[in-house]
Amino acid sequence: MTNGIVCRTSSPVLIGRAAELRALVRAAAAPPAVLMLEGEAGVGKTRLVSELIARTGKAGRRVLLGCCQPLREPFPYGVVIEALRGAGDVPAATLSPLTGALAPYLPELTQLPAPPPPLGDPRADRHRLFRAVHALLAALGPVLLVVEDVHWADDGSRQLLRFLMADPPPGSSLLLSYRGEEVPGGLPLGSAYRPTPGSASVFVRLAPLDRDGVRQLTGALLGTSAVSAEFAARLHERTAGLPFAVEETVHALRDPEGAVQADGAAARRLLDAVEVPALLRDTIVERLTALPLAARRITEAAAVLAEPATPDLLTAIAGLAPARARHALIRALDRAILVETADCHYGFRHTLAQQAVYDTLAGPDRQELHRRAVRLLRDRTPAPLVRLAEHCRKAGDTAGALRYGEAAADQAGELGDLAAAIDLLRTALAGPDLTPSDVDRLAVKLSTVACNGLSQREVVTTLERLLSDERLSGRLSGEIRLTLGLMLIRQAGSLEAARVEIELAIAALGDRPALAARGMAVLAQPWVGDTPLAEHRRWLDRVDKLIAAASAAGDRGRALTLMASNIASRLHTGDARAWRTLADAPVRAGTAEEQRQLARLHCNVADACSWIGYHRRAGRLLRSGTRLAADCGAPYVVGTARSTGVHTDWLTGDWAGLDGRAEALIEEYRDLLPVTSELSLVLGLLSAARGAWDRAAEHFTATAIDQPGNAFTPVVIAAHGGVAAMLLAQDAAVAAVAQADRGLELLRTKGVWAWAGDLLPVAADAYCLGGRGERARALLGEFEREISTLDAPMAHAALAACRGIVAAHHGELPDAIKAFDDARGQYERLPAPYHAAQAAERLAHCRLRHGDPAAATTFTELAEVFDGLGATRDAARCRHAYRATGAVTPSRRGRRGYGDELSPRERDVARLLAEGHTNREIAEVLFLSRRTVEQHVASVLRKLKVRSRGELAVTR
Repeated sequence: MTNGIVCRTSSPVLIGRAAELRALVRAAAAPPAVLMLEGEAGVGKTRLVSELIARTGKAGRRVLLGCCQPLREPFPYGVVIEALRGAGDVPAATLSPLTGALAPYLPELTQLPAPPPPLGDPRADRHRLFRAVHALLAALGPVLLVVEDVHWADDGSRQLLRFLMADPPPGSSLLLSYRGEEVPGGLPLGSAYRPTPGSASVFVRLAPLDRDGVRQLTGALLGTSAVSAEFAARLHERTAGLPFAVEETVHALRDPEGAVQADGAAARRLLDAVEVPALLRDTIVERLTALPLAARRITEAAAVLAEPATPDLLTAIAGLAPARARHALIRALDRAILVETADCHYGFRHTLAQQAVYDTLAGPDRQELHRRAVRLLRDRTPAPLVRLAEHCRKAGDTAGALRYGEAAADQAGELGDLAAAIDLLRTALAGPDLTPSDVDRLAVKLSTVACNGLSQREVVTTLERLLSDERLSGRLSGEIRLTLGLMLIRQAGSLEAARVEIELAIAALGDRPALAARGMAVLAQPWVGDTPLAEHRRWLDRVDKLIAAASAAGDRGRALTLMASNIASRLHTGDARAWRTLADAPVRAGTAEEQRQLARLHCNVADACSWIGYHRRAGRLLRSGTRLAADCGAPYVVGTARSTGVHTDWLTGDWAGLDGRAEALIEEYRDLLPVTSELSLVLGLLSAARGAWDRAAEHFTATAIDQPGNAFTPVVIAAHGGVAAMLLAQDAAVAAVAQADRGLELLRTKGVWAWAGDLLPVAADAYCLGGRGERARALLGEFEREISTLDAPMAHAALAACRGIVAAHHGELPDAIKAFDDARGQYERLPAPYHAAQAAERLAHCRLRHGDPAAATTFTELAEVFDGLGATRDAARCRHAYRATGAVTPSRRGRRGYGDELSPRERDVARLLAEGHTNREIAEVLFLSRRTVEQHVASVLRKLKVRSRGELAVTR
């Protein structure tokens, strides 16, 4: 076990082989049959055979297993004889006298008849022996004879197997597995097999796993579903999807938990540090040593190049004459140590094979081959800078490695590939023999690109190391520290540390006001941590002065950079003056950097709009901001915009497929707290609206709700509201009050009441249901005072809802009706259809209490609205409320029949079943009786053609 992850020696389930297993099981169950299983070393033939044997044994059929060995003993027919030794008891009466020919070979089978006398002709004796094996298999009844690794079989065994396959014994199935690359012409028995009429035949060529299969296998080995797509892609690239190579590589990881969650560049580095599995290395080296010298040289050249290459390039690096090199390449291809990866380009099947060959090279030979590679590649147009840097490094040319690596980083940055640029700069900074000027230059470049990219943990490590590097100039330490703070602010659990680093950086940047101003703009952002708004305002005022000064001086770039932070910060606080500043902001960019800042401005303002209630404007700004960010290469801005888009879609009722999108984005941006926390909030709210309480609680916890100092405040305040609402739905009013109190404490500490819209109505409801009506009225008064001057439409709509809740609790129904109607209208104008429907539901209850029976029909209408959104729990609550009024449910005459399709209620039940809910829990979520749920469950299982709810969870 490492860091909580248990690394299994093999997968507990078979991954990616369902179709192949079905084909083998079906054929083996219909004897006589011949099954051929082909696949390269490590592809999983033995595992598949084991699954087949297990199923055959469960079916009550006998299984005989023989395995050929690479070192052949002088014992013909040995593998078949070895398999027959496992035959066990055979009724003597069923045995033909002919089977006595096997008695000398199988003394374990004491029931065999006495051996017949020799025929005096070796060929006749051999034929009689073959017939005896045939007869014994026929007597054994339903039997599966498995012979593995036939590519190592002796000639006698091949002849015997050909004999048996030509006329399979009745009731017998024969399975032969082999490596196609290890047998001449791909014929495991030396000649083509032609099925006999009346017998079944199936050929299965086992292919490596695809990326998804590698991801599933890794998760099964580690007992976790948190395997990143980037890690799976790199592992697939390294292993070519060979299950054995995947298993061995995963076992060798020093930190499996951290590795499987790493991004692309980090995953590559972690996997490159893993040694080639011993068994795979030995297989590759065995093939290599069997090659002629020239073929080994061409293979070694391919290993040094480490990517597919043309024959001319391989010939030049290997130092061979063209004619000799051609024959050498053909031999390497025949032995399948090299493959044609594309037209006229040759390389290895997977990185592990390349590494195994590379590791056989002596140091001086490796260096010389890398020098040749540099000489051959440096004059190409365009120059392959990354490859040249790597070849220089491995040739011992540190100056060349730095020159080409830095040029490659510059090129990647210009092309917008910031992840590559960051990785190249980090590699260059780790190089030996760097001068102070080299360190300064590379550090500034890394600092410049890091904030726009997505790389996180590795960049933080490099920046921390730079700050303790004596070669870094003191004048640059402030800039590097500022970048470190900006990176830490994106990382879970590091917001407080980020603030400290930024404050230290500002103090050190007295002679560089532009950089210091960037730090001030970050400290002004009110959504970070639990710092009171008064402290943020101090920084906001300073930055506003700097914006004015930059604008007056015509410094458009600096003004736009600061506006991108400060305008959004002001809007978050409900400061209407920010709209005037936004109107003065540039609408076009003159440089790529200005475009990045303009993209930040649009996306940051969109985020503020989504929190304070300008939802339509948020959508427009997101579209323009995302387009600007994508065009200029600002992946971090794109990531934050995508999470804001998910939040805005939640608010505006566009829920179709929203949970899938959110989960995919969390996977993609899992190291960026600003993104993952907002997405987790949305997933929690969606789950709560569907009655999936446990799942909702997990998502709310992932917002860092219990760490307000290291969280994004509006997200956490909304999460407190979500948890409290969920507790109220479960009739846990006391717990809901406690949860609301924690959220209110943070809100009051922070002082940004524009964010109160997701918490205050729930808090007021909790107080009223928990018998604290006066506290609810006091909270309402506080809310009214705090937001009276704020430009925050969402908060004002929530205030109207709070007025309705408090009035309804105190029996002031006319006031409650007016307030809820006002709240509904305000929510609709935002638009916020889910909140509007909830306000309309409260309005209907008040109208009923006030003596308006016509309000009952509103519940059925609202149930349809909630259903349209996907709010299962709310829809069920409205239907329950309608039934509770005693109104007559409209006749079903004229309604559509669902036949074998699931009805809407059955779909709700099916989803809850698949999530593991019991019938009692489903009844509570959907406001149904236990008996009704039982009927729905039976109907769901019947329509989906599954026998149990466990199968439903698997097929979901």
